[in-house]
Amino acid sequence: MEKWHLMAIVVLIGLTVRWTVSLNSYSGAGKPPMFGDYEAQRHWQEITFNLPVKQWYFNSSDNNLQYWGLDYPPLTAYHSLLCAYVAKFINPDWIALHTSRGYESQAHKLFMRTTVLIADLLIYIPAVVLYCCCLKEISTKKKIANALCILLYPGLILIDYGHFQNIYNSVSLGFALWGVLGVSCDCDLLGSLAFCLAINYKQMELYHALPFFCFLLGKCFKKGLRGKGFVLLVKLACIVVASFVLCWLPFFTEREQTLQVLRRLFPVDRGLFEDKVANIWCSFNVFLKIKDILPRHIQLIMSFCFTFLSLLPACIKLILQPSSKGFKFTLVSCALSFFLFSFQVHEKSILLVSLPVCLVLSEIPFMSTWFLLVSTFSMLPLLLKDELLMPSVVTTMAFFIACVTSFSIFEKTSEEELQLKSFSISVRKYLPCFTFLSRIIQYLFLISVITMVLLTLMTVTLDPPQKLPDLFSVLVCFVSCLNFLFFLVYFNIIIMWDSKGGRNQKKIS
Repeated sequence: MEKWHLMAIVVLIGLTVRWTVSLNSYSGAGKPPMFGDYEAQRHWQEITFNLPVKQWYFNSSDNNLQYWGLDYPPLTAYHSLLCAYVAKFINPDWIALHTSRGYESQAHKLFMRTTVLIADLLIYIPAVVLYCCCLKEISTKKKIANALCILLYPGLILIDYGHFQNIYNSVSLGFALWGVLGVSCDCDLLGSLAFCLAINYKQMELYHALPFFCFLLGKCFKKGLRGKGFVLLVKLACIVVASFVLCWLPFFTEREQTLQVLRRLFPVDRGLFEDKVANIWCSFNVFLKIKDILPRHIQLIMSFCFTFLSLLPACIKLILQPSSKGFKFTLVSCALSFFLFSFQVHEKSILLVSLPVCLVLSEIPFMSTWFLLVSTFSMLPLLLKDELLMPSVVTTMAFFIACVTSFSIFEKTSEEELQLKSFSISVRKYLPCFTFLSRIIQYLFLISVITMVLLTLMTVTLDPPQKLPDLFSVLVCFVSCLNFLFFLVYFNIIIMWDSKGGRNQKKIS
């Protein structure tokens, strides 16, 4: 009983931090003609409530797609419609067609903040609490500490409650986490259903699709494709098809409807990357303008090849040796590959990597904490644009202190604690003097943190040269990208040198 009392306090702390951050100004407040991303969420409620389903994704006099046109899957649209019905009941002016454009009031802000908090309470937070409670081989105290650290992760809080105030990333991430729980507990059908809901809420959940597919396929192979494995495969296929058909049913009536939704979900015309994102293409573009030099179709092929090749080894390993531990680490590796190499990446997409990293926080606390700090830092230009410097500093420090006190991360830097012992032994067969790996990683952490602090201070206090107005933003992206490349190598080493097949992992049961 005491465990649940403590867990309730942890949840309350998480909710308090979220609500406090949401009290800041939001993206685009009072800035016509677009009014920022907060207006996008309100506008989608306006469109879904006032127009028939067939017009939601089409350009018309009532639905100008250049003004925050709907570009997420049907489940997001249905959620917007549900919120719109509540908004209509409270104040019809909030969603009035045309006249509500750019609507801002204290009551409406309160309503929008509340919808995010309710979504968190219903989907994301219960999944986090249940996941931490189901972790084995760690004490109750560690489970509660784990939940606290995950709920205090600043990246998600700052984006959902500071930048947009109602972007609902926690809904898709929450569904994905329920999916992880399901397939890790051998509730494969429920887990598959939850993950299908995640994809149908936000298409970026495709970052996690291959690990789910490979893990479940590996389970089917393990059970035998001539027996129980084949039955499971058929059931999984039925669940996936049924869930997608139900979500997309209103858009399957006409071929053009389906194609238009897909065009909105995957806008190839936007280019290889947007804004200043900490991936390979944006960083490389500083030295060679690949967006201008290469044709669009070549950029697509190139990004696909790099993404596919970088995630292939981990996926093959997961099919051949399916385990809950391997599944979680492959989620990290694949999501990071997509972020670094895929086409049309946004800086907020790093949250899709951060979720699975949060899931291995108790297993590799030092490296997980480091990654989550870098992921928040990588969004610095976006956060500063929305005047979120103080919330960023406070939430990041709170998260870091929670991780240090909960997991004693600076004492967890041995080869064994970093899960690099098998790799080090392999290397020492050829280089007997290779005994300094953990020391190198500690130095790299120190260099990384100092660089992030210095760049933050420079960005806040100094004006960039007139000829290089984006200098600090580019440096933030470049430094973050170097960190992410290091982490990609690190997580793939853990995956490829894990010879135990997950037998001694901290399992979810």
